[in-house]
Amino acid sequence: MQKISKDKWIVLGVFAVLVIALIAFSQTRPLEPTAAPAPAQPTAEAPAPDTQPAEEPAAEVHPDTAAQTEEQAAYEKWVLEEFPRRVEGDPMAMGALDAPVVMTEWADYRCPFCSVFAEETLPHLQKYIDDGTLRVEFRDLALFGDESVKAATAARAAGEQGKFFEFQHALFVALPNQGHPDIPDELVLGIVEELGMDVTQFQNDWANPKHLDGVLADSQEAQGHGVSGTPAFVVGTQFMSGAQPLSEFERVIEAEAAKLG
Repeated sequence: MQKISKDKWIVLGVFAVLVIALIAFSQTRPLEPTAAPAPAQPTAEAPAPDTQPAEEPAAEVHPDTAAQTEEQAAYEKWVLEEFPRRVEGDPMAMGALDAPVVMTEWADYRCPFCSVFAEETLPHLQKYIDDGTLRVEFRDLALFGDESVKAATAARAAGEQGKFFEFQHALFVALPNQGHPDIPDELVLGIVEELGMDVTQFQNDWANPKHLDGVLADSQEAQGHGVSGTPAFVVGTQFMSGAQPLSEFERVIEAEAAKLG
């Protein structure tokens, strides 16, 4: 028997594969789609309904769209009427009690981006506070351990002497805008003295457990709202995250004021 060379075996194998594939294709290829039947035309015996409408039909509202609209309206009502605290004499707030736009800020004193906002952005928003457009309400979100809690209670103790925001700003300025720095007692007490506060009263207030309870309550509330990073803000009806540029805060504040004013 004559031996078939290796090259011929390869050729025969390829030919066999092609034949098998052709047979399989002819048996399994899908049918061509048929044209959809035209809709039946109305007849004289069965006239189509509403063939002569008296007026344009109202636009159909999809149930999902209607539900989203209602949900948005309910959210805006809550965030405008119930979420802001608007407590008269609140040491952790500044601006008119009836300002149309309330900006709630969550921050951690060991957060470098919170420091950037406090130093570079918040002072430039004073114009909106002064003209009655904006009210700022601060809430703690202590994310970085005991040192964060300690700093937050210190700021609240300063608030007992009407120096909450002054202390907050001085502390942020004193801390580096990177990492999560420790906050030694000497730094805190040095700021207290610089601001002309009664040091003994401050120390007593700093030890008051109500401030610790307040920090923990604010932090738990923030997490309940799904806020997990700092700084975070609710400005009117809009949520903002991070130390965004001043121009973005100005845009949102002015847009909310125009909508709510």
